[in-house]
Amino acid sequence: MGRHFGDLARIRHVITYSLSPFEQRAFANYFSKGIPNVWRRFTASFFKVAPPMALVYITYTWANSEYHQLRRKNPADYENDE
Repeated sequence: MGRHFGDLARIRHVITYSLSPFEQRAFANYFSKGIPNVWRRFTASFFKVAPPMALVYITYTWANSEYHQLRRKNPADYENDE
């Protein structure tokens, strides 16, 4: 009844290697290489990402406050109403 998803094509001259999940170490070099690598990547991209995000946030908060201020009624228009 057809082929299974993993056996759709036969690829020749390609060698694949795999390691059993029971033989892998989940946290190998986590503290010695993992955390310093995360810190290096964070500091490398922080100054590329943070300024545009700060500018967008400042613009967004300014636009919202301006919108709410413009939507308010002017009390001087209703001084003489009784």
